[in-house]
Amino acid sequence: MKTLLIVLLVLVVLAVVALLARKASKQRNEERLEQRRMQAVEHRSAAQSAELEAEKQAAEADERAARARRGAAEAEQQRLDAEQQRTRAAELHQTADEIDPDVER
Repeated sequence: MKTLLIVLLVLVVLAVVALLARKASKQRNEERLEQRRMQAVEHRSAAQSAELEAEKQAAEADERAARARRGAAEAEQQRLDAEQQRTRAAELHQTADEIDPDVER
């Protein structure tokens, strides 16, 4: 009878140890899963920050390009205005030479 009691006691202890080991294993698995979830959240946050920074840089580049196009258009307009002024000055010189009695033709 003592032997049977000892065997039963050993079996109960083994069952309790097995249950505790299983519970500890589940808890470790849950902790790993939670850690991975937290890492995923951190990565998503970093990705969103990088995305926002990329959008900001793209917008700044677009603005610089637009300013450059406006500057180029203004420079071209100035060049055309200067060309018109030169033409007008040449015409005025020619008219002055035609009017001036002291200029030999």
